Amino acid sequence: MRVLLTTWGSRGDVEPLVGLAVALRGLGAEARLCAPPDEEFAGLAERVGVEFVPFGPSVLSVVANPKPPTAEDAFKLAPALVAARFETFAMAAEGCDALVATGLMPAGARDVAEKRGIPYVLACFHLLGLPSRHSSPGRRPGTPSPEGETDNRKLWEQDAQRVNALYGEALNSGRAAIGLPPVDNVRDHVLTGRPWLAADPTLCPSDGMTDLDVVQTGAWTRPDDRPLPADLAAFLDAGAPPVYVGFGSMASSIPKDIAQVAIQAVRAQGRRVVLARGWAGLAAIDDATDCFVVGDVNQQALFRRVAAAVHHGGAGTTTTAAQAGVPQVIVPQIADQPFWAARIAALGIGAAHDGPAPTFESLAAALATALAPETQARATAVSGTIRTDGATVAAKLLLDAAK
Repeated sequence: MRVLLTTWGSRGDVEPLVGLAVALRGLGAEARLCAPPDEEFAGLAERVGVEFVPFGPSVLSVVANPKPPTAEDAFKLAPALVAARFETFAMAAEGCDALVATGLMPAGARDVAEKRGIPYVLACFHLLGLPSRHSSPGRRPGTPSPEGETDNRKLWEQDAQRVNALYGEALNSGRAAIGLPPVDNVRDHVLTGRPWLAADPTLCPSDGMTDLDVVQTGAWTRPDDRPLPADLAAFLDAGAPPVYVGFGSMASSIPKDIAQVAIQAVRAQGRRVVLARGWAGLAAIDDATDCFVVGDVNQQALFRRVAAAVHHGGAGTTTTAAQAGVPQVIVPQIADQPFWAARIAALGIGAAHDGPAPTFESLAAALATALAPETQARATAVSGTIRTDGATVAAKLLLDAAK
């Protein structure tokens, strides 16, 4: 059996699919990963021996642009991605028995699966894009909802209209080209009535939170057995546990002075710093020996050796830190990140920074909360509840669906 796994998004969208691919192989199945052509993503697939098929533009080329993306950019990117899916998946799905799609509104994926007569699964890593009578939709390019509208059902209907405006023409053009009838609601067509939620139930409870019949598998993680670099291990051994600071795939969106603010705030707590370069290329602010800069390292191993983790609140980083039992400070920037910040604060395992641009004072206050003994104790307790079998659960469900 072979499964086509696809996404267009950052590392936080690609890494879970790599975890699922490894779990599938453990059950005797194979996976083919179709993702953006970024070198980092191809390297992830190569590291675990998963076939990699690139599609669409590089994500780094989009997010690293000094100018924030505009609505006009979104209306260009959306149909281009739809066309790329129809073109690339037509060959990538050859010999596949199921298709799993995630990431930025994967319009076109279900349609290729439909044409081939194979099961299709839409997976998400949080609930924010799923219609719910309890909450309003997030922001999306297009005609805004009327000011003052508070009826969530109407707001979600208007959200569907915005999705149609972004993707509808390209999707139905692609469907017509392969002999399929048009769809009138792109969002609901992509989501299906039974999406899978690849998120931990403790961190992201789903019961009653959406109008759809969600299948929650747990987060799609995989054990990382890479040793820490010798120089990083030596730094860790040379003193008390430092504080990790990293913002992952956030590039042009993070404040320009965030490394300086973070390093100074950590130093004010009497702690050393491990600073992750990330896509923003963060760097040390001086030659002091209390700051160690790292590239791509094993976060699972590193987080078990730090006193706290300051990060942007991506689903993957949040889950990895929670599994490690390390207190967190989340400085949310975009999308689902405010949700994860609120969750770690509600669970008592860290602090949610108010807003995306910390000052020395605001970040120092958040760090004081995270480094408090009671927060560490709570983080240790919660770590024991975080599931590690999510990818295997999903892999077994896929095998059953493809029988």
